Amino acid sequence: MQAVEPSRRMAVLEQQRRVKMARSAHAYVRGNTLQFYEWLASGSGDKLPQGPAVWICGDCHAGNLGPVANAEGRVEIQIRDLDQTVVGNPAHDLVRLGLSLATAARGSDLPGVTTALMLEQMVLGYGQALSAPRKAAADHEAVELRPIRLTMRAALSRKWRHLAEERIEDETPVIPLGDRFWALTDEERAEVERIVKEAKSDLLLGGNKLRVLDAAYWMKGCSSLGKLRFAVLVGVGKKQDQCYRLLDIKEAVTAAAPMKRAVEMPGDNAARVVAGAKALSPYLGDRMVAAHFKNRPVVMRALMPQDLKVEVDRLTREEAVATAHYLASVVGKAHVRQMDTATRKRWKAELGRNRSKSLDAPGWLWQSVVELVAEHEAAYLEHCRRYALGDCIR
Repeated sequence: MQAVEPSRRMAVLEQQRRVKMARSAHAYVRGNTLQFYEWLASGSGDKLPQGPAVWICGDCHAGNLGPVANAEGRVEIQIRDLDQTVVGNPAHDLVRLGLSLATAARGSDLPGVTTALMLEQMVLGYGQALSAPRKAAADHEAVELRPIRLTMRAALSRKWRHLAEERIEDETPVIPLGDRFWALTDEERAEVERIVKEAKSDLLLGGNKLRVLDAAYWMKGCSSLGKLRFAVLVGVGKKQDQCYRLLDIKEAVTAAAPMKRAVEMPGDNAARVVAGAKALSPYLGDRMVAAHFKNRPVVMRALMPQDLKVEVDRLTREEAVATAHYLASVVGKAHVRQMDTATRKRWKAELGRNRSKSLDAPGWLWQSVVELVAEHEAAYLEHCRRYALGDCIR
């Protein structure tokens, strides 16, 4: 198959992004991160509590949380996507997660009172992580929550063949070209091989016994569509007993997430993403390497079969409330590992302001999520009117 020129890719990728975002309000929230940042910049974010300067996800929606494996195969639920990570206000991650869970609840036809309970449980779960970091985000054996339990069970049972069947259709050491994977130009292939060769020791993929078997442009994700994205299949070890690994090379662009003033942070976007990942999700961060593709910063990571996302599209009321508590505790654990004891206590006290004794969520969180849900719902309907109109949704 002939390589698709980069100029043609952009139009196709942008159209695909519009299609994906039109499928549901929840998908629109996932794919339209910029609207959240615009809301923060408009002054609405001024009412949020000001937390300590720590690395935050920056795009902390529910789809960016799930099982992540380290190089030894140990699995924990951590943050899975760090494209927007910055040293910022941890309250931004809470509001973004609350918005995501609220739209998921709407998609599950759950009443508004469930959303109120979810936000309350978010603050409780996050607060517990601040109070007892070692007990936060319980191991999978102790998790009785069905969506978490099923996702962890699936993650722990997965092998290379499952990743291969899911990503590249089968275990054959070839990336199938078609709708998802496009042929590279000779220049792009050479640049991909250079990046892999220079970074292989850092990725712990077998030292000198590593070969690039195939590579392709990867149409994947939603908010990342339109940026550089490559899938690389490598062979590790001697030919007679080699195993395979799949690498993901993704462009790192300037973060739109607001950052704290007067903080030190890598100026290179790829280095920023890797630094944030190591702080927030060490299992993932240790499998990532910062590089440059023709002077454009990219992050290369080794994919693991155990890496999955927690599905929150169809939940019962009880599951939705418990999921909110659990996922917020995961985010809290990621934040709190960067804080000393005194900072944790101050931040927990600040989170409690405007909190009533009823089951209502803190005023700043409730009001923020209500505003954001309303704005995103209106924008989603306008998006559908302009770009979907029924014939784009498949």
